[in-house]
Amino acid sequence: MMASFFAITTPTGIAAGAGLSSFYNANSPRALVVEGILDSVSAGILIYMALVDLIAADFLGGKMTGSPRQQVMAYVALFLGALSMSSLAVWA
Repeated sequence: MMASFFAITTPTGIAAGAGLSSFYNANSPRALVVEGILDSVSAGILIYMALVDLIAADFLGGKMTGSPRQQVMAYVALFLGALSMSSLAVWA
């Protein structure tokens, strides 16, 4: 049932977008507010998934209970990676 729901959602979204595009004004203030809200919600979901599901599993696992130097280097690498990825937002 979930697989069929997953297979139906993309064509439904495409049809809804095609239907709305005929009378949608992308430069109206309301459209810009809605776009900003949806972008912030999706960014929040991505940050949550990254921090809770992906990074926490790596940093709380058995391999990270070793030396403090390894933990510090892992956090430095994490923050450098986050900094480099956020610098890509200049071109997005």
